[in-house]
Amino acid sequence: MKLQRNGRSKALAIGAMALVSSLSLAACGSDNNNGTSTASGSSGSAAAGAAITCGKPGSLIAAGSTAQGTAIDVWKTNFGAACSGTTINYQGVGSGAGIQQFTQGKVQFAGSDSALKPAEVEATKAVCTGGQGIDLPMAGGLISLVFNVEGVDSLVLDGPTAAKIFDSQITKWNDPAIVALNPSAKLPDADIQSFHRSDDSGTTDNLTKYFAAASQGAWSYPSSKTWAAKGGQSANGSAGVAAQVKQVKNSISYVELAYAQTNSLKSAAINTGASKPVEATAANAANTFAKAQIAGTGSDLALKLDYATKDEGSYPLVLVTYEIVCDKGNKAETLDTLKSFLTYTASDAGQKAAGDKGYVPLPNELTTKVNAVIPTLA
Repeated sequence: MKLQRNGRSKALAIGAMALVSSLSLAACGSDNNNGTSTASGSSGSAAAGAAITCGKPGSLIAAGSTAQGTAIDVWKTNFGAACSGTTINYQGVGSGAGIQQFTQGKVQFAGSDSALKPAEVEATKAVCTGGQGIDLPMAGGLISLVFNVEGVDSLVLDGPTAAKIFDSQITKWNDPAIVALNPSAKLPDADIQSFHRSDDSGTTDNLTKYFAAASQGAWSYPSSKTWAAKGGQSANGSAGVAAQVKQVKNSISYVELAYAQTNSLKSAAINTGASKPVEATAANAANTFAKAQIAGTGSDLALKLDYATKDEGSYPLVLVTYEIVCDKGNKAETLDTLKSFLTYTASDAGQKAAGDKGYVPLPNELTTKVNAVIPTLA
């Protein structure tokens, strides 16, 4: 099967057997939304070295998505261990802030859970001399609607109901719309405490794209990295909203699967119109990725995802984190290190390392295309 562009693409082949393991952010470095995490290589490990070709020693500075924080942690640890003298600093500041730092020339690459918009591409031309910013998909994942509701161990939501909850149109857990989706649950007569991201977030962008596609008109706002709905409370970064849900009773928010697992948070199943609600698992997200299409042109590999899927076992709330780089105009002193690092992250070993931490490995057909682009960066 071949990937084709602009609506003519065939399905991306991806196995649904994505391994999801319990993970500890403490074990591989927590995703600090305000701090900088660094991997510094001293000695090579056999496992990492087998998958990594080291270029000239150098340092990379990057920033952006908190959703990919855990993947970046394991990637830079492995890369640093294999490549003596190389350091990678990644700040988890959110996708919007990461793109802003990229367009200001402060970082060598940015992580974003949403592809560059036309205005953002235009802004990148100021720092990508003779070129522009492009999107390289690197980490697949899903967004969990995490909840902490007294007496409720499992919860089913659908697009319209979830959109109304996050827009404060539904304010009680025993609202008839929620009861209809959960007839056997003992839903409390309690106020819903919803939390959203305070920072510009690609996770928010993907959630609101889902609402726009699947809420049957209940969501009246454009999809955006910036939260626009009424009510609710805010917290910074994925770690911030996850911590709030863990602490606050009768609360709900949205985080990547890795953060749901790390914080032992329950995730709602989604009623998509399939024969039964779809659980928030990597395998079910893989079924949705299997039908993704490439929407970018040239060396840009932005994807089009079907947030309104009704296919059996296809979880609709998915995201892809892109590494945003210049196709031309990268800094000469860091270009070799950038290429080497990205080649590792897109390798089978790099994707497996992320998959072991709760992400969805990207299909080989897509990573092959990513690896064809990386050597052309200039």
